[in-house]
Amino acid sequence: MFGLGTQEMIIILVLVLIVFGAGKLPQVGSALGKGLRNFKEGVKEGDETPEEAKRLDDKKDA
Repeated sequence: MFGLGTQEMIIILVLVLIVFGAGKLPQVGSALGKGLRNFKEGVKEGDETPEEAKRLDDKKDA
């Protein structure tokens, strides 16, 4: 995953805990997850044909 090993991931996690604190960690994770989900949806929408995009837009409006 991005060329990061276990030690690097542990260091990043410790730094995140220090900066945000344990209380804010769930909120940070939730925001990060929502951002990734929106990004994936945006990329997925870019791969669609115009007909598929229109159909999905109609579904969202319903």
